[in-house]
Amino acid sequence: MEADEDQLLPWVPRLRRYARALAGNRDDADDLVQDTLERAWARSRLWRGVGDMRAWLFATMHNLHADGVRRPRLQTVAQDDDTPEIPVPAAQGDRLALLDLQAALERLPLEQREVLLLVGLEDMSYAEVAQLLAIPPGTVMSRLSRGRERLRLLMEGEGRPDPVRLKVVK
Repeated sequence: MEADEDQLLPWVPRLRRYARALAGNRDDADDLVQDTLERAWARSRLWRGVGDMRAWLFATMHNLHADGVRRPRLQTVAQDDDTPEIPVPAAQGDRLALLDLQAALERLPLEQREVLLLVGLEDMSYAEVAQLLAIPPGTVMSRLSRGRERLRLLMEGEGRPDPVRLKVVK
């Protein structure tokens, strides 16, 4: 199989979506996607043995993200504010619900968030997720169940921490 950009381009939207959920912001997500595609292209000679390009790309992204979490960033460079973006405004209620969901997802433990996103958002099977994350299928199901329950509680407002109570000193 000859390396061809057409083998990578169809997966970019899904990679961006998953990266955005993992990274929590657009800039870090774009960096993660770029690093994933760069690594995939550099290893294009391995594509011949790849049975499922989607799983291979997601595994590459997962490993890059895990490496980035373990390794602190040395430098953060601000993006140019003059970079045009195509605005696609959502309805206010939808936007607020989306922000609440994003905030709730960010509060989940990484292990639960990864499984929840891969199964729920990327429509991967338990076996595919287990193989991708190198964990048993039972662990996938367990993390998914706990993640869904925790997300439900967070979305209902039950998972919020208690407010800090200040002691009155006289």
